[in-house]
Amino acid sequence: MTVIITGSSTGIGFALAEFFGKKGHRVFGLSRKNADSKFFTTIPTDITDRFQVQNAVSEILKTEKRIDLLINNAGMGMVGSVEDSSQEEILSLFNLNVVGAVQMMSAVLPMMREQRSGRIINISSIGSEMGLPFRGFYSASKSALDKVTEAIRYEVSPWNIEVCALHLGDIRTNIAENRVQTAVSQPYQRIFEKIHQVMNSHVDQGTEPSEVAAYIEKLLAKKSWKAHYYFGKFGQKIGVPLKWILPQNLYEHLMRKYSKLDE
Repeated sequence: MTVIITGSSTGIGFALAEFFGKKGHRVFGLSRKNADSKFFTTIPTDITDRFQVQNAVSEILKTEKRIDLLINNAGMGMVGSVEDSSQEEILSLFNLNVVGAVQMMSAVLPMMREQRSGRIINISSIGSEMGLPFRGFYSASKSALDKVTEAIRYEVSPWNIEVCALHLGDIRTNIAENRVQTAVSQPYQRIFEKIHQVMNSHVDQGTEPSEVAAYIEKLLAKKSWKAHYYFGKFGQKIGVPLKWILPQNLYEHLMRKYSKLDE
């Protein structure tokens, strides 16, 4: 199986690339930084640059006759108040989390159509299902990716190509170090500091990236896919069906308690 994984230099992407490489698959990691691994090949790529994406896929097809799996993992977190976020920060976030993923899909789909098969996993977040306090634009970018995923499923189904969104809870990585933090104005500073501490503690207590890889392997064994899958600790996954069934005010009350907003 030929696998392409974006954002493979660290964290979840690196764990996925090593996992599938150790299984004997041909794995290509696309990331801006080189990854030191004997289990997969890194092609330095900025996925927000359409020409770099096209060149990377062309490079892969020089040696590979097919592309079986694309995992759109590359992404960026952003924390801060909605009010204080700048246009430049918002556009940069959406450019990576949404446009970059779309450009990757556009680059692999011609080959998948030709071979009349292929699978694409867009790494989303449980937080895409609700507006998280001080992570509003991150939630929005992942929600946008979810809707793109739903739409493209219809469009590519005639060629036996399957696409899904995998919504992750908190995974134990260095994401806290790499998040973009917008300026936080004085009215929000006290409450933001509390929320920021809580969100970082959730990451520290999160699921190991290797467990995500094992879950994806199980997904690949399925004959057909649903549009959405959810992976993480029970306390995070349960937030999704609760969002669907509870009155909004009650749900917000529970979210405030979970985020320790009222303490």
